[in-house]
Amino acid sequence: MQSRQDPFHHHPELRGRIIDPLTSYFRDFNVREVLKQRPELHWVLDELRSDAQRQASRRQMLDQHGDGDLWVFAYGSLMWDPAFVFTEVRRARLPDYARRFILKDTWGARGTREIPGLMAALDQGDGCEGLAYRIARQNLETETEILWRREMIGRSYVPTLATARMDGEPLQTLTFVADHSAASIHTHVTRQEQIELLSTGSGFIGTSLEYLQNVVNQFTALGIVDKDCSALLEEVEAHIAARQAEGVLG
Repeated sequence: MQSRQDPFHHHPELRGRIIDPLTSYFRDFNVREVLKQRPELHWVLDELRSDAQRQASRRQMLDQHGDGDLWVFAYGSLMWDPAFVFTEVRRARLPDYARRFILKDTWGARGTREIPGLMAALDQGDGCEGLAYRIARQNLETETEILWRREMIGRSYVPTLATARMDGEPLQTLTFVADHSAASIHTHVTRQEQIELLSTGSGFIGTSLEYLQNVVNQFTALGIVDKDCSALLEEVEAHIAARQAEGVLG
């Protein structure tokens, strides 16, 4: 019998599908170290939040949260690579929001200025399936600092406390919602543009295609049917196959 101290007690199917936070690339992520290896991305510094801005945002959110453990709702890469230490992971649904592929990456992670990539952001909608991670109260300072250094490095998101549903019960969670004032958020991106960006975007973290594949793979493990993501992946893979047949993509 699995111990209730096991973070995967409720979802053993996720064991091995979530990167160990202590070995995650994002655990010690530092943009200045990245730029030492990729000086061509130095222009990105003008687009980033300062350390002081990130810390002020994090402190404000922790003050709003109050005491106790913190649940974080994950809908994108946090579903397979949270980088923060968690004591529990559960399937959850966030009403009134939707996962939308509207975050254009030109910063070098999964796309560049020359060949942008695409990732998901949380926006208004009719419900979003995802994962909720519990961060123990005594670890909040360390683990949220890691989370903010990653999610709030740029200006794409607004940290938000939102009520998710877990096993039918309400649960306050922290999540990161699309900031419509950000240059990286493109709410009117067309389906064909999404397909093209997901087909070609690539950066130092990986490809935009891999990002979408990872989202779908986590849903498959959980038995979640997300028709939108599955259909988008099928269209992207078909587009890549067609372009390869034409000799356009290698």
